[in-house]
Amino acid sequence: MRGKLRRRWDRGEFLTQLATGNRWEPLAIGLRGPSAQDTAVHLDRARAWAEQWQRLRHLRIETRTVGGRVAGTNEIPGRVWVDSYEQLWAFLGVQPDVRTFTTLLEATRSRAPVVVDWMSAKPMEVLKHRDEWPRLVDTALWIEAYARPDMYVRQIDVPGVDTKFIERFRTILAALLDCLLPEHRIDRTCPPSDFAGRYLFRKKPAYVRFRRLSAGHGFSELAVRVPELAAAPPAERTVFVVENEITYLAFPPVENAIVIFGEGYAASRLQPLEWLAGKNLVYWGDIDTHGFAILNRVRRSFEGTRSMLMDRATLLAHEGQWVGEASPTSEHLEALVPNEASLYTDLVEDVLGRSVRLEQERISYAAVQDASLRYTE
Repeated sequence: MRGKLRRRWDRGEFLTQLATGNRWEPLAIGLRGPSAQDTAVHLDRARAWAEQWQRLRHLRIETRTVGGRVAGTNEIPGRVWVDSYEQLWAFLGVQPDVRTFTTLLEATRSRAPVVVDWMSAKPMEVLKHRDEWPRLVDTALWIEAYARPDMYVRQIDVPGVDTKFIERFRTILAALLDCLLPEHRIDRTCPPSDFAGRYLFRKKPAYVRFRRLSAGHGFSELAVRVPELAAAPPAERTVFVVENEITYLAFPPVENAIVIFGEGYAASRLQPLEWLAGKNLVYWGDIDTHGFAILNRVRRSFEGTRSMLMDRATLLAHEGQWVGEASPTSEHLEALVPNEASLYTDLVEDVLGRSVRLEQERISYAAVQDASLRYTE
């Protein structure tokens, strides 16, 4: 019986009932006691079972009669009644939790009344965060009052609260903010895990890192915020995009060209650089399924993108450098040209071997030098 009531307590049912102002309705739980035959054959055990219920101080016991002409009649506990909240709290030993919850509920009701309905529906979440609850409410109220779209999460100014606190408790904070904030201040396309995005804080800016491949004046390498680079395109005609950092750093000199460190799937951040559509754009990635998937993404943004050293001849010429691809993809890549699509299909279907992969840093440097010059012509 205690287990049944404890499970309902753990689901928050009883605290929700209390918090919403519902009066307690007496709760009855039937008992499976000894039969008449049990009382006749195992009288001492049956008596001990009955006495343990009679010793309960917090509950009301309703008896029933068992037995008859052969074994005689006996009154045994047949049903247990819980007649009040107080009886239930005492039986489960949860009085401290109840006091904590009701204290937090009343304190929040005076400061953030719109949160009370959520607290009533999720009392166990409140108790789970009992130690942090005042700071959580302080943080949510500060964001409601002072946050602006030009602010970073780091600028939340609540005593005892820092960015690590926000990150640790972002899910519960999201629940509070969803109650407090008007809809125009919530981007519900972002999950609570993306706290900055969901509540319109500024995010860490994305950068594009690139090198100039010919000698000249000024910096040879820069990392520039994407919106700023979008507004100020470099003058060079040819743009190479590569995945691997060492390959990026060791890319051979080429006149009138730059090389961008694409960082794998991070190459998708190039989409705002609309001026790339007017450049001689060349993508070079690993010869594996994900390399072609990244090429496909770049080409969907910039239709004229050409691939470099991602062909069957290059792969077969470096067979001794093949490694295995850990987690190949098999998604449909609609932007590949026929020779790329053919090689991609063979990689997916393991025609050349199981999960074949040729990383770009394993391709001979002479081949890189030759290709880089050919693709600027």
